[in-house]
Amino acid sequence: MPAWTTSDSVALHARTQPARTACVDLASGRSWTYAALDEAIQRAVSVLETGFGIRAGQRIATFARNGADLLILQQAAMRIGAIFVPVNWRLATPERQAILADCDPVLLLHDIELDIALPPACTPLDTGRFQTAVEQQPPAPRRALPAADRPSIILYTSGTSGRPKGVIVTEANAFATAVNFSVLGRVGHASVFLCDAPMFHVIGLITCLRPALLHGGTVLIAPGFDPDLTNRRLADLALGVTHYFCVPQMARMLRNGADFEPARWTSLTAIFTGGAPNPAAEIRWWLANGIRMADGYGMTEAGTVLCMPPEADLIARKAGSSGLPGPSVSLRVVDDGGRDVAVGEAGEIWLSGPSITPGYWNRSQETAPVFTEDGWLRTGDIARRDEDGFVTLVDRRKDMFISGGENVYPAEVEIVLLDHPDIAEAAVIGIADERWGEVGRAFVVAKPGRVPDPAALASHCAARIARYKVPKEFLLTETLPRTASGKIQKHILHGWMR
Repeated sequence: MPAWTTSDSVALHARTQPARTACVDLASGRSWTYAALDEAIQRAVSVLETGFGIRAGQRIATFARNGADLLILQQAAMRIGAIFVPVNWRLATPERQAILADCDPVLLLHDIELDIALPPACTPLDTGRFQTAVEQQPPAPRRALPAADRPSIILYTSGTSGRPKGVIVTEANAFATAVNFSVLGRVGHASVFLCDAPMFHVIGLITCLRPALLHGGTVLIAPGFDPDLTNRRLADLALGVTHYFCVPQMARMLRNGADFEPARWTSLTAIFTGGAPNPAAEIRWWLANGIRMADGYGMTEAGTVLCMPPEADLIARKAGSSGLPGPSVSLRVVDDGGRDVAVGEAGEIWLSGPSITPGYWNRSQETAPVFTEDGWLRTGDIARRDEDGFVTLVDRRKDMFISGGENVYPAEVEIVLLDHPDIAEAAVIGIADERWGEVGRAFVVAKPGRVPDPAALASHCAARIARYKVPKEFLLTETLPRTASGKIQKHILHGWMR
């Protein structure tokens, strides 16, 4: 059977409904109909091919805040067969440097000051110049789209080894995620998505954009999350937002905002949450205030996996659950031997289906252990499934914690701490925090004769890793609890200092 080629929803709707609004850039006020967006993408194809000689398989990276230009660039790269690599611009310089070295891009779109040396073959391009070039360049001739199973996007996620890993996303993966969320999230032709989640994450780049574009809806792209602005936008009848995705910490910031008036969110289907645990009491509070809060579960390697259908009675009965698997997701809950557990018993989530990544960029040795011999993705996340098939997360990947919606792997932070001249040993765990959900607590053992200063340790970390990864607390201890084989017993650390 011939390979399935990439699905191009923008090109389709440019023909079925050319005058419908496809995208609005809220920062600049620019907007595009489907016909105009399709043409802008084809102009961007011309910019990439004629202006920069970009070919299929080459990487295009970005250091940029949310904006319609990122959507246009990604879709243009897709039509060429180039690979789009949005990098978290909030990362520290060494982290961004390591990612560029790993993906080796030929072009870097940016709207921040470049403070790092680029790979030899990489050309920088600021967003202003890109906008001008797209406006002035004639559209490229159309040609056949690439196969849907080739790499289209690389999303970097921190690894337990302390090195960032690039998750490969194919267009078939992105399409399956769009379908999964669309079915469970009640997405249709009239849907309007507000996207202020960062577009270097799977939520912002895929979950917030692809379902709306698949159905011919509208995406409103904001440069970032601002609780006051988001409150006003959700209440703005002219915008008519139907779908909004955020992490629970963002939802709490909305509650505390000066312009919080959920009674005015009359067009909203639901607030969809993910990326961190969402307590049942919090979900019921929103429901009591007239807003459906539909929790879900996904991962960079699998896109949207679970979502609570936005039905008020289901949300009330199943609050705390992450919902049901999407239609293209096969999900098992298994014991340590890979056997399916009984209803109500805890086990590891295993996944298969067209939304699952083929692996990590340049990391075949790290890809293999993630999959079983017969192709199931081992998530490392523990869950229970009830008699109705609803899945509730029990625990997460070992040691990882989530601060403000961002995954933090202690190994990364520990490596940085061990590079400090005063530190002999270090262990980091996540602890509860009212504002961020979780923050880091570092236990450190000093070298003989040294007395580490917490402020100095924080500054040391901030110079090397993103601010959200820097521990909030630094506690000096004489020893760390270890097993006979020398492994740190972090479950004991969680019991200390309570």
